[in-house]
Amino acid sequence: MSDGPEWFAPKRYGYGSGPPISWQGWAMTIGLVILAATAGVVFVNKPLVFVAIMIALTVLFSTIAAKTTRGGWRWRWGEKD
Repeated sequence: MSDGPEWFAPKRYGYGSGPPISWQGWAMTIGLVILAATAGVVFVNKPLVFVAIMIALTVLFSTIAAKTTRGGWRWRWGEKD
């Protein structure tokens, strides 16, 4: 279904991405965790700034994951693709 890179496996049940299946997916996931932890430490006394950063990171991560999931994002009922 997707002609682009495949960084994430599809979920077996539900909607969205499953685990990373390539080094790019793992690098993006680890990068997200590092950025979130860093933002938590740096903005510990500024919760609104932290929430704004986390929303931006989540939207960016989800957009990239949606475009790089094998078969795209759609509802799945547990059948093998």
